[in-house]
Amino acid sequence: MILKDIIDVIEKWAPLENAEDFDNVGLLVGDPKENVNKALITIDTLENVIDEAIENKCDLIISFHPIIFTGLKKLTQETYVERVVKKAILNSINIYSIHTNLDNHPKGVNYQISQKLLLSNTEILIKKDDSKIGMGMIGELKNSINELEFLNYLKEKMDVTAIKHSSFLNKKIRKVALLGGSGSFAIEQAIENDADCFITADLKYHDYFKAENKILLVDIGHYESEQYTKNLILNLLNKKIPKFACIISKSKTNPVNYF
Repeated sequence: MILKDIIDVIEKWAPLENAEDFDNVGLLVGDPKENVNKALITIDTLENVIDEAIENKCDLIISFHPIIFTGLKKLTQETYVERVVKKAILNSINIYSIHTNLDNHPKGVNYQISQKLLLSNTEILIKKDDSKIGMGMIGELKNSINELEFLNYLKEKMDVTAIKHSSFLNKKIRKVALLGGSGSFAIEQAIENDADCFITADLKYHDYFKAENKILLVDIGHYESEQYTKNLILNLLNKKIPKFACIISKSKTNPVNYF
């Protein structure tokens, strides 16, 4: 199948113009005119993912996080980014990234999390100008539960082993705001929307003070919050291009380990 035809399907679903200005999405390595036979879907494109693509005869990698984020000034073996790009080129592997344009999708990354948590009455947390797209999601649990029960529920549904959180407020959790990946910028918005808790990742020490005894802040980890994005992309391609072979990467790409 011609790569451009696959790209057209993806970009009709998640247009590049819906990505944030700082992002680097789209075809990062390759030629849209090339014929491709099989795609490997991953969160990150690392060297082990390139090896997995080679082993599985995949000539296309569809990655959530872009391997090239800022401009490359050289292509040596010095950094992991340079090694990945060089190895992909040498092995005729195309790399396509779909990132914040999928974050902003109304049925994208954050909707996927809301479905995992079985939230109802969901809405976009931070809407863009046309209000149809935006970052984050807010919704409600079927029943109110206490904070400890909620954290255990969150661990189970999101398959996480460790959670960081702000101080308990000794109140029930019902209204839940969330934003996959680094979401500290949305804390105030979650509070303004009267959320009982806000689930995100990459919270820094001083971010927790922003809870102001008004909300439970929960950090489940960056990779952990976005892990189901692979399935989201796979389901789209299976639906729109059922005859095109796609597999989900089994390589470990989460750089954070827990002891």
